Amino acid sequence: MAEGVPSITVRLGHRMAAWRAGRARAVTGFVSPPEPRTIGHVGRGRQLLAGNFRFGGQLVTAPGTAFWEIAAPDLAFQQAMQGFGWLDDLAAVGDSMARIRAQGWVWDWIAAYGRGKGPGWLPELTGRRLTRLINHSAFLLQGQDPVAVEAFLGTLSAQTAFLQSRWAKAPAGLPRIEALTGLLQAGLSLSGLPEPADMQKAAQTLGQQAAEVIDAQGGLASRNPEELLEIFALLTWAAQALTDAEQAVDAAHLAALQRIAPTLRALRHADGGLARFHGGDRGAEGWLDAALAASGVKPAPVGKLVMGYARLQGGRTTVIADAATPPGGAHRNVAHASTLGFELTSARRPLIISTGSGAAFGGDWHKVGRATASHSALVLDGMSSSRFGAGEVLSHRAQVTLARPLHYAQGNGIHMAQDGWARSHGLMHSRELVLSSDGRSLSGQDELTALTPADRKRLDAALIRHDAKGIPFALHFHLHPDVAAVIEPADGSVVMQLRSGEIWLLRCDSGQVARLAPSALLEPGQNAPQPCLQIVLEGFVRGTETRIVWTLAKSQDTPQAIRDTESD
Repeated sequence: MAEGVPSITVRLGHRMAAWRAGRARAVTGFVSPPEPRTIGHVGRGRQLLAGNFRFGGQLVTAPGTAFWEIAAPDLAFQQAMQGFGWLDDLAAVGDSMARIRAQGWVWDWIAAYGRGKGPGWLPELTGRRLTRLINHSAFLLQGQDPVAVEAFLGTLSAQTAFLQSRWAKAPAGLPRIEALTGLLQAGLSLSGLPEPADMQKAAQTLGQQAAEVIDAQGGLASRNPEELLEIFALLTWAAQALTDAEQAVDAAHLAALQRIAPTLRALRHADGGLARFHGGDRGAEGWLDAALAASGVKPAPVGKLVMGYARLQGGRTTVIADAATPPGGAHRNVAHASTLGFELTSARRPLIISTGSGAAFGGDWHKVGRATASHSALVLDGMSSSRFGAGEVLSHRAQVTLARPLHYAQGNGIHMAQDGWARSHGLMHSRELVLSSDGRSLSGQDELTALTPADRKRLDAALIRHDAKGIPFALHFHLHPDVAAVIEPADGSVVMQLRSGEIWLLRCDSGQVARLAPSALLEPGQNAPQPCLQIVLEGFVRGTETRIVWTLAKSQDTPQAIRDTESD
């Protein structure tokens, strides 16, 4: 997603600072050879080599076109080009063709923009770009002549000088942390800086930013798990750079890492990916494990809810549910109507998922991905639990009125309730999820209830607006693309088979009819949405209380799981 457009005064300040920075004397080299810390995606790298450029939700196919001659269709695309995240992906491919392509694009950028020109001179973009250039310097400098090396060191010096003067103008939060991390990595990695940055001040400021952004429970106001991972990774890289340079890491910086790590572990499924809610995806492959390992923070117990999410674990199965009100304020334009939705992963295989934010595939898919129907949640009368107003901002947010943990002899669970349809239909929605201790069964119960006389009056009015069947509802269970599913004709249960060989069954015990419908996984890094299936349990509200009881149960293990069980 594109950063917010700065005011004209700030833009003019950036332009003047970039012009001055472009005339800074070049650094002489590196204090020590940098280690790559950012991790790319091989599939995205191969798409780039084929001439398929997907940035900021737009796809441009331009094989044979010089990279910096591609006409960016929007600001988000342009900023993704200028931020150099694509360098991670080409480095992940790592062969000679990828290196030659990366070198060509980088030195073409240096020739066109490297001395302070062009649209990429924003503090957050410069921090992001500088981090990649330093991380992949060995990959980029391989085989280069002295003139090319001098040009490379010159642009590193210019970007460092720009960040020294403009990091404070980056928007607070993730953008400012990106700017400060880039400045720290450059100041600690480069030798011969003409005006050495005050690393102690930058380190203290980074700690202050972390303390402001990360709450006492280790979460973010946006409730976006992937954004939390990005901040954690940046703080970890900065801490490593300071430690390698034998400089102190600010206490607030370390405290933020200590708070974030348990939260990220709680938001991680059994397959290592993050839960897909509120604009976040599962996280770049390997980033979470690498960041957790590099942080040195040991696992610690977490609270009942983590950043508004409930996590259940039994055996090799994890369930993560959205158990809090959607984010408000500045985050309402990306927040999801996902209240009480859940995901389930069995061992290394996702089974029940959210479709993802869709932002990587443009505005229309982003809108689809935020709707309740794109989560494994209940939809009433075709309406999302939270409503979208002008500009696709959440104008009405479902309030979670209850989120209580449950502890039974057979397993643990969560009982949740939300008022998304109270004003429109007079109905409260509650959901209870109980995962067995061995992880082989998830019991679910959804209720739609009119609790008060005023609620019953609203419900009566809503029933009058519908025919005799009642008010339609649907429970959605989105399946990962690797899951095959069929409906058993004998009893209407749904049989799901994972690629691992595991078989799960979904049974409804309260009379609702199940059907299979198309869905899509909106996963960044893919060239298009991946088609998949969803199970839809349908029925009608006809009175003041409607109950839907269902069970997800494993009926067959993989051979490896059987061996693991026998060896226990």
